Amino acid sequence: MAELPHLVDDMQASAPPVELALSRAGVTGVHKAIKIRRGDAETMMAADVECTVDLGREQKGVHMSRFPELFDEAIDEAVFGEAGIVEELAELIARRIVERQGALRAEVRITARWPMRRTTPVTGLPTQEMVSLIGIAAATAQGSRHVVGVEATGINACPCAQGLVAGRAAERLQEAGFDTGDIERILQLVPIATHNQRGRGTLLVGTKQHVDAETLVQLVEASMSAPVFELLKRPDELFVVEHAHLQPRFVEDSVRVALKGLLDRVPGLDDGDFVLSRQVNLETIHDHDVLAERWGTVGELRGELERGDGGRQTTLAAWLTA
Repeated sequence: MAELPHLVDDMQASAPPVELALSRAGVTGVHKAIKIRRGDAETMMAADVECTVDLGREQKGVHMSRFPELFDEAIDEAVFGEAGIVEELAELIARRIVERQGALRAEVRITARWPMRRTTPVTGLPTQEMVSLIGIAAATAQGSRHVVGVEATGINACPCAQGLVAGRAAERLQEAGFDTGDIERILQLVPIATHNQRGRGTLLVGTKQHVDAETLVQLVEASMSAPVFELLKRPDELFVVEHAHLQPRFVEDSVRVALKGLLDRVPGLDDGDFVLSRQVNLETIHDHDVLAERWGTVGELRGELERGDGGRQTTLAAWLTA
């Protein structure tokens, strides 16, 4: 008996109903367990994987069911030594997609939840904080590139509301009979109230050099008013609250401070390397959240900081494809 045509035809390779190329098509929300190497140790982490390819105008679809199979093959291969860090694993998967699916370009993003051990700021108690370890890679037949990054949580104290509270406090102190010198001294000594925002900061770096993920976490946390901790005793809680209110920052401040901190902390980055900083603050007195971002090459950032050069800001997509 002859096989039915719809059972033997490659539906994904057939003509689409509308001949338009797609910028991205693929799978997202794939959950995998991966091993990440840190020094001589390996840590098992839960990771979310997203993989997409460019789709030509003449092709109806991609073989979605083949992506998880390729993920498993790449993860197994990584266990035996080809890739031990998240960005290398993402790059390995992207290369395999291009080779096996014949894609013009593949992009992979892996986000793993990473437990960091540290101590509380005053009492020194051990605590564990969860941060996101991010690896993004793109591959074509000509080559591949990757970036590594982290996402961490902190707290921002709003400078605007704090200024308003300080102004009102100065008026009350003046009405109570304090002179100008005493008022200024009081406002310098006493942390001024403001509304707080829980912040999520992201820092990505594209370079051939090794960049330690813990360094990136430290830079993200230092860009905010104060870090947060899962475990806090009363002296620790006092430290975090006072520290935050003595260092108020806008969402835009965090992005700029993180980027400047990266350039200072890792001075060996090449001008052609890529950086991206993103900050999202969860508002408390507004029914919306706020965000700020900056991306570009290291050379573009250095030019702006050192000479005031501005204008060009290379995007992540452009850098990965270059």
